[in-house]
Amino acid sequence: MDKGAAKAEKRQQRLEKLQTKLKKKQLKLEKAGKFTVWRSHRPFWGATLSILAGLMILYIPIQLYAIAFVPGSFAFIGLLFGGLVLILGVLAYIFPQFSTVLGVIIMFLSILSIMGALGGFLFGTIFGIVGGALCIGWKEQVIASDTHAPDHQDSRKNNQSNLIDNSEVASSSSST
Repeated sequence: MDKGAAKAEKRQQRLEKLQTKLKKKQLKLEKAGKFTVWRSHRPFWGATLSILAGLMILYIPIQLYAIAFVPGSFAFIGLLFGGLVLILGVLAYIFPQFSTVLGVIIMFLSILSIMGALGGFLFGTIFGIVGGALCIGWKEQVIASDTHAPDHQDSRKNNQSNLIDNSEVASSSSST
């Protein structure tokens, strides 16, 4: 029984740490400007690096545009892959709920761009892999205000349900 109480205490400490972290983030977002609030709801850095990777990958085929449409040339593939990485980076801004799928495709196309565009001197490939990984790893956290919580013993439970995304609580409690 002592182990169970220790686990419950550790779980409670983790939830309290997460709660204070989310409260700080909420206060920061309340004082932030419109751009910061918009950016917090999207995989901003992943999409930005993906767009930069797409531009780098497109650089070489655009410089070789005279031979890009010659039969048997791989420069056309570089144009295709670079354009797709660029478009997928923009789509990650517009549709953040699909950032995981878009990130996988961005990484795949960035690696394949080595074949048709030298991967933008390999910098485009590296930025595409990092940007795709950031899109895959991004997860929107729900931060709601706790102003509607009553002032009695159950206020801790209400604050917890208002501040922490339920999937995050379920994953943290099932991991022990």
